[in-house]
Parts: sequence; C-alpha cells; structure tokens
Amino acid sequence: MKFERGEFIKAISEVELWDVIIIGGGATGLGIAVDAASRGYTTLLVEQADFAKGTSSRSTKLVHGGVRYLAQGDIGLVYEALQERGLLFKNAPHLVKEQEFIIPCFGLKSKYMYLIGLKIYDLLAGNRGFKHSAFLKVDKVHTAIPGLKTKGLLGGVRYSDGQFNDARLAINLAQTSAEKGGVLLNYIKVTGLLKTGNKVSGIKAIDTETNKDYTLKGKIVINATGVFVDDILQMDVPATKPIVRPSQGVHLVLDQSFLNGASALMIPKTEDGRVLFAVPWYGSLLLGTTDTPLDNHSLEPVALEKEIDFILNTATKYLTKKPTRADVLSVFAGLRPLAAPGKDTNTTKEISRSHKLIVSASGLITITGGKWTTYRKMAEDVVDKAIEVGGLSAVKCISKNISIHGAATGLMGDPLAVYGSDAQEIRKLTAADPNLKEIVLDGHATIKAEVVWAVRNEMARTIEDVLARRLRILFLDARAAILMAPTVAYIMALELGYNKDWETRQVTQFTTLANQYLLEPYYPDVLSNSKKIAI
Repeated sequence: MKFERGEFIKAISEVELWDVIIIGGGATGLGIAVDAASRGYTTLLVEQADFAKGTSSRSTKLVHGGVRYLAQGDIGLVYEALQERGLLFKNAPHLVKEQEFIIPCFGLKSKYMYLIGLKIYDLLAGNRGFKHSAFLKVDKVHTAIPGLKTKGLLGGVRYSDGQFNDARLAINLAQTSAEKGGVLLNYIKVTGLLKTGNKVSGIKAIDTETNKDYTLKGKIVINATGVFVDDILQMDVPATKPIVRPSQGVHLVLDQSFLNGASALMIPKTEDGRVLFAVPWYGSLLLGTTDTPLDNHSLEPVALEKEIDFILNTATKYLTKKPTRADVLSVFAGLRPLAAPGKDTNTTKEISRSHKLIVSASGLITITGGKWTTYRKMAEDVVDKAIEVGGLSAVKCISKNISIHGAATGLMGDPLAVYGSDAQEIRKLTAADPNLKEIVLDGHATIKAEVVWAVRNEMARTIEDVLARRLRILFLDARAAILMAPTVAYIMALELGYNKDWETRQVTQFTTLANQYLLEPYYPDVLSNSKKIAI
C-alpha cells in the first residue's frame, strides 16, 4: 500500500476487523507494526501526534549495548542489545554507522578497569564488523579529540558503537510496515477501548485533523505508548496503578568545534554518577544526557535549568573550549518510559531498563521499558504474545532478515545519504522541477525537494513534522529552523492545498515551539521574507 494518509484513512473505513491494532507510533509500536505485517497479519497502527514525536526522536542517537549496563553486571541485557545492534547495522546501513568513542583515563585503575570491561563488551558483540577496543596513548587521544583537556591524562580507551538517526529510522520503519501491508496513521488519538464482555475488542479514536470519530475492531490491541502506557491502561481499568516512572534525559547541541574531532567522548562516571556523552552528529556536537525522575509526562518535555547547568559544568571540566549558554544551538528533552518497581523510588538507578510485557485480564497487551537498540526484539516478543492471546494463526518472526525501507550502501558523502535508496527519487523531483534544487536557507544544505518529498512520501503534516523529525533541523539548530519555517510552510501549503492563513498559523505555532529548544528567545520577523520563498 502507498505510504499516504488518504489511502490509509480509506483503509480504516473499509476493514471490519483487524488482526492487530497497535496504539503508539514510537520505536516500539513501529517495530511491532513491521513484525506483525511481515507475518501476514492485518495490522493497524495509530499515533496521537506524529511518528516518533516523543521519546523516540529524542535519544542520544546511539545504537549500543550499553557500556554502563555492563558495569552494573547486566550481561544479558548487554548481550541482547549488541546482537540487535549488529542486525540494525546490517538492515539499515543508510542510517546506522560505526562511531568511535574514547574514554579518557586519569588513573591506572580506570585504565585497566575500562579496558577489561570493554574487552568483555567486544566478546559479547562477536564478529559484527565493529573495531575492537584498545588503549591509546595521550598523543593518540589528543589527535582524535583535540578539544579534550590533557592535564593529568594517562591516555584513553577506544571502543566502537553504533550511531543512527532515530526519527529517520522511525519513518523508515513505518514505510517498511506499509510495504508489508500495514496501515499506519499519525494524528489519530485513541479516546477509549471497545469491549466485548470483559475483553478488549478494539479502540475508539478521533482524527485530530478532521475531528472525525472512528470505531475500530481488532482481535488484539497492543499498548505501546511509552510514557503514556498508564493512560491506556486506565481506559481499561480506571483504578490501575501506574506501571511507568518517566525519567527525563536532556541534550544540548553545540558546534562540533568544541570537540574538534571525529571521535566521540564518553565520561563513564561524573560527579553524581551519571554518564556523559559528547558525540559528533551531522556536523554538530551532542552533549548529554541527564537522568531525572519525573512524576508527570508530556509530548513536549522541557529541560530543567539544573539539567542544563549540569551538562555545561561537566563538559567544562573536560573540554579546552568552555561551552556557555550562548553557544547552545538547541536543547531538547526526552522522557524514558522506564518500568517502575512496586515500591516508591526517586532514583532511576532502581528502575529497570529492560522491557516488560504485561497482559491484562481484558487481553490488552502492554509493552514498557526497553530502548531503541532492542526495538526489534521487543516487537518479536510482543507479536509472539499477541498470537497466543489473540488466537492468531501462528507464523514465525522474520524481522531479523528484513531490510528496512531505504536500505542502501555506498552513499558516503552524498548530501542525501540519509534517504538511502530514496535519494534517487528525490533527485527525480529536482530533475522535473529545477527550482526544487534551491536550498531552503543560506548556510544549510537542505533543499526544497526534501520538503516536497516529506509531504508526498513521508506523511509530514505540519512544519514541525518536517523540521523536527524528517529533516532534524530543530534538533540541530533551532534558530535556523525558525528561519526556515516560512519557506517550509509555503511549500507544504502548495502540496496540501492549504491557504495563507494556514501558513501563518503554522509559522506562528512552530516559532513558539522552537523557542522551547532555545535558551534565549528568538522571534525574527520571518514572515516578511515570504516574497522570497516562491518555488
């Protein structure tokens, strides 16, 4: 089925009974949609906002086994994640690449502890094409990371992990599911659960674009809503106690000159016991993360001042160029849907990182916890359980060998490499209309054809969808995203058939949102440039 919202809306009006209905369009839900559709089940996924709007677009951009989990002795979790890292590297080569990390050593004890630990990490990973760990002398560390302070440095331990583009992987997973027959819709909000007797038999939902209500029946309903799982569980049983404790992770984005090298920096233990990463990402530097327990969840979490200060202060201790608030290009917060224990706790160290599968008395399946790296294994576990609970015909999982939409190699250096095999399709757009080769904003490589592609082929419905998740500009440079907004709105209005009022509302709403990603307000008179943006 074509990955197009109108086609999918038509499908949900025609299908009387789905085998599998998935609530939630993040990493877990999309993984389930790929798995279920590839096994031949009629599959529907609904997401209240955009795909990967929440946690799944706000990660540290790492496909990893979790070095810190190894230090905690969770060998099983690390082994599983490293096997899944290898599969992602194979199945999505356009989005996942090897990234070298260096752990600085300021004492002999840390040198041998990290080196031994990472040799175990190598063994657990097996022969998956990643470089093995090694100790580097001070001069080699300085060559790899010129921006690292070397006073008291004995050297560093080098190891490799995976890096990826989380929101791009999400949209490619959605496309993969659609290619297998799945139906996936953003901006469809679940308002209630259908029941036959005491069993969940479907969902009630509303299309937030048109305000049209839908009643959708399914043999099995899966709650994969991340930090929102308790909201769905309470639709089933109103008195249900929360099973998730959200933890906030914050990242700051700086110019890559602060590290001034291609290798990433990993500080395994800061003053308060947290891990700090400084990772090159699309020409910028990603600093993070924090681990702050919260009592509430939202679609747009906001970084706390203490989190911003922690990251800047910690980075200052290791970088020769001191980062300040004025240097921050973007700041974003994400909520981890950690499976909460039965007791009261205020430390995320006591909350499980592994995933947890729950089947309610009503037959509702809920999946919590986990991380991006293990999304495929989580999905396999969920669909296996859905077969059992929903009485579906048993079909074996084949997702280990499914190439994700766009999978292609040999694209190094291509400005459209992130699109994989779709890059050639975007070039066809520019061949048909040379105006689409124009860049959206001076100083940035994004061309107008990418906006057109996002609307026509990736179900982007708003400026935010395009600039936050399809192009990632909001996460890399929020001021640039604000300046791009009028051009993006104009192109989208032409594609979607909207008027000037829609453009103005979209630009206003996006500018307000983008300012939440900045430490200082930025409200340029962007609408005055409208005469320059025609295509």
